[in-house]
Amino acid sequence: MNSVHLNLFACMSTICLVLGAPSQAADQLQWGQPHTRNMISHETNLPDNFDLETGENIKWSAPLGTNAYGSPVIASGKVLIGANNAVPRDARHVGDRSVLLCLNENDGSLCWQLAVPRIEGGDIYKDWPNIGMCSPPTVEGDRVYTVTNRFEVACLDLQGQANGNDGPYVDEGMHMALKESGKQSIDPEPMEITNIDADLLWIFDMPAEVGAYPHDGAHSSILLDGENLYVNTCNGVDNTHAVIRSPDAPSLIAIDKQTGRLVGQDTERIGPQIFHSTWSSPAMGQIDGRRLVFFAGGDGILYAFNALDSKGTSVPVEFERRWRFDFDPTAPKKDIHSYLRNRREGPSNIKSMPVLDHQRLYVTGGGDIWWGKKKAWLVCIDATQSGDITHSARQWTYPLENHACSTPSIYNGMVFVADCGGKLHCVDAKTGEAYWKIDLGRDVWGSTLVADGKVYVGTRAGDFWIVAAAKEKQVLSHKKFDAPIASTPVAANGVLYVATLEQLYAIEQAR
Repeated sequence: MNSVHLNLFACMSTICLVLGAPSQAADQLQWGQPHTRNMISHETNLPDNFDLETGENIKWSAPLGTNAYGSPVIASGKVLIGANNAVPRDARHVGDRSVLLCLNENDGSLCWQLAVPRIEGGDIYKDWPNIGMCSPPTVEGDRVYTVTNRFEVACLDLQGQANGNDGPYVDEGMHMALKESGKQSIDPEPMEITNIDADLLWIFDMPAEVGAYPHDGAHSSILLDGENLYVNTCNGVDNTHAVIRSPDAPSLIAIDKQTGRLVGQDTERIGPQIFHSTWSSPAMGQIDGRRLVFFAGGDGILYAFNALDSKGTSVPVEFERRWRFDFDPTAPKKDIHSYLRNRREGPSNIKSMPVLDHQRLYVTGGGDIWWGKKKAWLVCIDATQSGDITHSARQWTYPLENHACSTPSIYNGMVFVADCGGKLHCVDAKTGEAYWKIDLGRDVWGSTLVADGKVYVGTRAGDFWIVAAAKEKQVLSHKKFDAPIASTPVAANGVLYVATLEQLYAIEQAR
């Protein structure tokens, strides 16, 4: 039996074991907590110490290539994570590809992969070379929803080709041979579909269908609600960093999860005010009997929309706005791209996701990392209001250092958040008063994870910190990985997952 068949057998065995288990509650099916996006986990007995050299508490590790920015998702015995093709899992795929890996939860072996060619020709900022697939998937049952590096919303079978090539989409071989945007390769011969290839069920091409002009790389964590998928379109500037090619394209859309059909979109015309790109993914919650979708646009505005009927809708609709909140109301609103490279003043944008807790939203934002001012904040908002709530809903503002990418963790009345100044902060969730901060030594692009009474966070220097999730400052552990960390730690089924740019580690407390 060759290695491919062994891996397939291992994956199918895992499925059988998992289906026989009494509960799936310990899986981590999306990035952050369902709907609220809170970066916490209810897992217990997680490690507060490990040793990469001796292998202490290291269950397994798996290579991700060289530029893995996505965070893992764990579902039904599988671990899903983005990678690039620097360490090919399949010799047929040569050159630059973005890859979604599906690994066996028990040992990290390959079950299947989705290997997607780059968008070639023209603006390289559409699909930045050599980076891994950045969008963390969202899983429901045996369906995987994600956004590829070609800005396709894709539905996949969690079992891959192990149970056959399910339709309606059956052109995986041609999809693997794509080159120019939306076109087939010069050689029309599709690649052979094997048992380690992904099984695509449907695809929604956002540039083709809604006119989005993406920038840098797709980073969109899909929000699933009933029959609807809410998706950030990644609309942004072109390679000049000063022109919005698609000013009228929506920034947030809704898609039918069964068919891949467009069912809703925003009409806020956010496009002209996007300073760089649309980085944030939506959250959801119930406020005073209303189900609201919370979304931070690339214009630095936080929006709340009435959620669509979770049972689905027959025709596409326009989202109904409940309120809007300007994160940085004193920032420039005209000629915003004239502030490019201005590190003192300019527009703000939001790269993190808003987090809902006790009818308050917590969100970080500020100047753009690459092109904007070195000012950033953590803001708390009263989500119960309506209309333009810019000046009435702000509960407090807490200053961060340089820039902010991280989504907050709210736990036991405390907010834990890291910033690009290399600081980890603990703040009172009600008042915004600081309890403490720790110098992590380098900038943080991922988010904190609070689980088992601990805060886990990694830095761009490869430092990994474990801190007590308490009002008193206490460092429990400080470890050094051999590559930068740009993702968020994840906990599932008693295992802590840490992804560097090059390797995924499964870390488990010895029993």
